[in-house]
Amino acid sequence: MHLRVPRPRSLAGQLFAVQAVLIAVLVAGYAVFTYVNDRGQAEDAAGREARAVALSIADSPSVREAIRTDDPSARLQPYAVRVMADTDVDFVTIMSPEGTRWTHPDTAQIGRTFRGHIEAALGGRTFTETYTGTLGPSVRAVTPVRDGGRVVGLVSAGIKVEEISKLAQEQLTALVTAAAGALLLGAVGTYVINARLRRHTHNMNAAELSRMHDYHQAALHAVREGLLMLDGRHRIALINDGGRELLGVTGEAVGVPVTELGLPAPLTGALLASERRVDEVHLTADRVLVVNTSPVSGGEQRGTVVTLRDVTQLQSLMGELSSERGFSQALRSQAHEAANRLHTVVSLIELGRAEEAVDFATAELELAQALTDQVVAAVSEPVLAALLLGKTAQANERGVELVVSPESRLDDGLLPPSLPARDLVTILGNLIDNAVDAAQGGVRPRVTVTAYTDRERLVVRVDDTGPGVDPAHADLVFQRGYTTKPSGPAGRGLGLALVRQAVHRHGGTLTVTEAAGGGASFEAELPLTVGVA
Repeated sequence: MHLRVPRPRSLAGQLFAVQAVLIAVLVAGYAVFTYVNDRGQAEDAAGREARAVALSIADSPSVREAIRTDDPSARLQPYAVRVMADTDVDFVTIMSPEGTRWTHPDTAQIGRTFRGHIEAALGGRTFTETYTGTLGPSVRAVTPVRDGGRVVGLVSAGIKVEEISKLAQEQLTALVTAAAGALLLGAVGTYVINARLRRHTHNMNAAELSRMHDYHQAALHAVREGLLMLDGRHRIALINDGGRELLGVTGEAVGVPVTELGLPAPLTGALLASERRVDEVHLTADRVLVVNTSPVSGGEQRGTVVTLRDVTQLQSLMGELSSERGFSQALRSQAHEAANRLHTVVSLIELGRAEEAVDFATAELELAQALTDQVVAAVSEPVLAALLLGKTAQANERGVELVVSPESRLDDGLLPPSLPARDLVTILGNLIDNAVDAAQGGVRPRVTVTAYTDRERLVVRVDDTGPGVDPAHADLVFQRGYTTKPSGPAGRGLGLALVRQAVHRHGGTLTVTEAAGGGASFEAELPLTVGVA
């Protein structure tokens, strides 16, 4: 038989129980204190009232006159009955100095000895006491009756303790009723508050909340991707180590608005957007990031969860893959052209024109060799030379002439390890692709590439015969997403942004001006000093 261990009470339930017990204890304590206090006050009030009545009777001339008679009870008993009816006292006893009663609520007690202390009153002093007499426990006052300086009698007036208890009980009942109402109201308020707390804590107990916090912290620092949480005012509520690294955030970041992080405007706009963003590519100073944002659900704008992935190396590899595909397409095109030329040679031979066939083949070989010699002579660095040869074939296939300027000179071995060939391929390849796109379709489309070293810097310049760049947009062309060409399925406007990122990463500069023959001229300058990165 499987025994089910009861689940610990939720945090909200524990707080509700504690608050209910606390309210009950406070109300009960207050009720007891008030009852005891009210009982004491009622006894004091009873003593004061009994004292006032006794003093009033003792000072009455008619009482002194009655005492002088042979039968004081005959006149004093009716008088005492009237006083009891007109006041709140339960008994009035007028007696002789020896304690013999002249009046009493029970006429059978008249003539008997008074039960209580009278010594102080015989000495001329008025006092109060609680004493159990013939009517039960009572709060009584005893005072002397003087006639010519002599004590001729005593007066005792009292209120039964039972009546005082009834009064205190009535007050206690009202107090208990009010306390019960306060307890009920407090319980309802506590329940409402804790119901809201249960919703916010998802009915978890303290141990579960503590465990979730530990898991949360462990997961937060274990995730290598960047994680950023923004509150409803777009301030950082949480950021993990990966997010700090990818965004370049240092120091205390919690509570800092996104607009104060110094991020590029497109990335800041994505973080501030209220709608969901999925796999958007954004560039920082030296990284390519894929950004996903998701608003926090809950019926109101509570904040945004942002995830960041670093795809800088992936983007570079994709650029290399694109170049390789371009090379493959160029090779297929050249293979197709070579096949056509081979058919031409074979056809000339079949027609008996062997000499013309040799001349045609020789001319084609000299043209191809001349192109290779021109490129290699100008740029002997193998990676860039291969890139230029491939881009030349691609441009030729698209009807654009790509040439290397005579002033180009880039010997093998000049590039330091701090300037990897991959970054040069990104810079030069994207500049050439952009120039070919701009020149294609124009009159005598042409792209001119210049690459040389000048002391401690590498200069790469690409000129085209396209429409050029509006000077007002000279800086916009390097922003991610800017393009003057129709957008393809995968989007455009990333190439020049990647070029600028690579140039800035190596401490260089990138400018665009008008080319000498019209069109645009993009020039990148990179320092060759070892260690610049």
